[in-house]
Amino acid sequence: LQMEDELRQREREREREKEREREAEREKEREREREREKELEREREREREREREKEREREREMERQKERSAREKAVESHYLAELHGLRGPPDDRAKPADRITTNRP
Repeated sequence: LQMEDELRQREREREREKEREREAEREKEREREREREKELEREREREREREREKEREREREMERQKERSAREKAVESHYLAELHGLRGPPDDRAKPADRITTNRP
């Protein structure tokens, strides 16, 4: 009888040990899952940061383009004003009828 009790006791102890091992394995799996989730979240955050950086770069490029366009316009205006000044007032130029034309037969 005592041997049977000891056998049953050992069997119960083995079952408890197996259950502890299963629980420890489940806990490890939960921890691995939490780590995977954290890594996914970090990756999503890195992706969001890359997108924000691309957007900032697009904005900087648009700003550079605006500045370039403004400089070109200023240079063009200056050039046209200078050219207009060199041409002189319109009255000083000969009218088409006053121009000397060659005699054509």
